[in-house]
Amino acid sequence: MVDHLFSPLTLRGTEIPNRVFVSPMCQYSSTDGMANDWHLVHLGSRAVGGAGLVMSEATAVSPEGRITPNDLGIWSDDHAEALAPTTDFIRSQGSVPAIQLAHAGRKASTARPWEGGDPISPEDGGWVVDAPSGPYPRDGDEQPTNSLSIDEIRSVVDDFAAAAERALDAGFEVAEVHAAHGYLLHEFLSPVANDRDDEYGGSFENRTRLLREVTEAVREVWPDDKPVFVRISATDWIDDEESWDVDQSARLAPILAAAGADLLDVSSGGISPAQEVPYAGPNYQLAYAEAIREHVEEVGADIAVATVGGITEPKQAEAIVGNDRADAVLMAREFLRSPYWPLHAAHELDADVEWPVQYRRAKPR
Repeated sequence: MVDHLFSPLTLRGTEIPNRVFVSPMCQYSSTDGMANDWHLVHLGSRAVGGAGLVMSEATAVSPEGRITPNDLGIWSDDHAEALAPTTDFIRSQGSVPAIQLAHAGRKASTARPWEGGDPISPEDGGWVVDAPSGPYPRDGDEQPTNSLSIDEIRSVVDDFAAAAERALDAGFEVAEVHAAHGYLLHEFLSPVANDRDDEYGGSFENRTRLLREVTEAVREVWPDDKPVFVRISATDWIDDEESWDVDQSARLAPILAAAGADLLDVSSGGISPAQEVPYAGPNYQLAYAEAIREHVEEVGADIAVATVGGITEPKQAEAIVGNDRADAVLMAREFLRSPYWPLHAAHELDADVEWPVQYRRAKPR
């Protein structure tokens, strides 16, 4: 059969060997933001498993940008040094190491999910969270919230740029800006979370300003031959004209391309407990990526589009790429269940993919 899923994707001067990407998956297993053996094994095993690109979990650009006190971080040179063995190993297995740069915004300062996920007050070791504007209830709770000043917004942009420079020193070849799932950059995009009345709030142009500035800042420090990704939530899943939706996401895509982004990683949701998520069946988010990709092609913007959500089967993933519905697939939960999914998928699709030499004796015939 014709193989599309295991064909390379070249973005700028970087060739990704196949279209199966490991999606960022928070592990909440760091101390003071430092990478450790868990990250090496977790990410390294997916590279052994044949993924074309292996992306780190959301990696905080500042201490206050962490979702939990146990998040991975890259706000110092020591953090970059701790990540270097992981990127070296990923590359040694033929995969491309990528990092997701993130700031959790008002969703920061919480306990780990298996510890309840509740907000942690500054008195109990948490911190005052940053946001576009005002306190915002999350599942009925309110936290001490800092509405970012213009100077503090500029510092956030600087933090993303400095984190990207450190990520490059750590050996990453792709940098992704996290602007999805209700975290800080998504909070600025969505009227659900942003009621500012200055140049960072109100109109579409103003609400997208911070993401444009962050993307431009990361692109400026990132090498010309290496790609920059941006992850967005295509919709807030809130049936209200005062929310972020797929039409705005489509409009945003060519703007991000002009800012220096090479691939749009299309997810959805996460901004509010009022969201109404449709049944999470196979390909349940694919329509959003398709709509954005169609608009990108109509306006002639040079940006690839990848999809997520309910992708579990090799023929399903092959059909997505082979039918030009998306340029690549990102998978998370399926990689937790099956770290070597790409090797098994390649066998099922009769694709010519080399297994690690240490494992070849077990390759199905």
